Amino acid sequence: MKLPRRQFLRLAAGTAVLPTVSQIAHAESYPNRPVRLVVGFAPGGGNDITARLMGQWLSERLGQPFVIENRPGAGTNVATEAVVNAGADGYTVLFVAPSAAINATLYEKLNFNFIRDLAPIAGIMRIPNVMVVNPSVPARTVPEFIAYAKANPGKINVASPGVGTSVHLSAELFKMMTGVDMVHVAYKGSAPSLTDLLGGQVQVSFATMPASIEFIRTGKLRALAVTTATRSPVLPEVPTVGEFVPGYEVSTWYGLCARMGTPAEVIDKINKEINAGLADPMMKARLADLGGVTIAGSPGDFGRLIADETEKWAKVIRAANIKPE
Repeated sequence: MKLPRRQFLRLAAGTAVLPTVSQIAHAESYPNRPVRLVVGFAPGGGNDITARLMGQWLSERLGQPFVIENRPGAGTNVATEAVVNAGADGYTVLFVAPSAAINATLYEKLNFNFIRDLAPIAGIMRIPNVMVVNPSVPARTVPEFIAYAKANPGKINVASPGVGTSVHLSAELFKMMTGVDMVHVAYKGSAPSLTDLLGGQVQVSFATMPASIEFIRTGKLRALAVTTATRSPVLPEVPTVGEFVPGYEVSTWYGLCARMGTPAEVIDKINKEINAGLADPMMKARLADLGGVTIAGSPGDFGRLIADETEKWAKVIRAANIKPE
């Protein structure tokens, strides 16, 4: 049956707004079942600690469990690919760290393009990494460590939670800028890398502050310096690496992303609750206790941070000719 033109246009217009209406309805009812929060590292590290804090906050605010799913492997690529291959509905979200920006250059062949395939939701915080050594290392300052390392080339093992993590790249940048020769030892997460550092199997790490802060406070690890441009309020007596190695600066950052195509209304809903958490005095104090400075903002703000970091680490990786193991 041929419809009159006016009736056809009316029906077409109604059909055109259905996706928008559907998305709004989806956002209003979201979430109506548990949400998977995928973390690309083993339990116990700074990523995992922060993800669990934020997951608990979102669970309480949105009325459904945000279930932490640890998917370590391939420098977080396993976790990222799991989210890229999930539904674009907001029920699988990715906890994001600098490895997202690093891997774009580190790996020549990936089954995804992070900036193309993942939609930024929100940044959470920036934190310094901390250059920590086993107390058996006879160095109490960065200059003393550099001298010790140069006197023992290839004999010092530097631990990281995986190839391409900010901890790894912090060490590589340090090696480039100081000329020391250290052996990189990659683990599947911060917890196992710090376990071996505590045991003396490795001698140094540029560990994330959330994972290492309690070991520093109890004297089980010795902090030589923080990696940020300024000292940390959490460890005000600890100098920056840049005070001895001019121009050195690294910070770890955390946030959330979802698969590209996730309704904007859902992303905005999660973003709103994350920003509420970052403004909450108790949550803010807890993150500060881990050494973090919150980076509340829009999805676009977090997207720009990812793009800037991707460009920064591309230069380091190419200059050092770093390859995945």
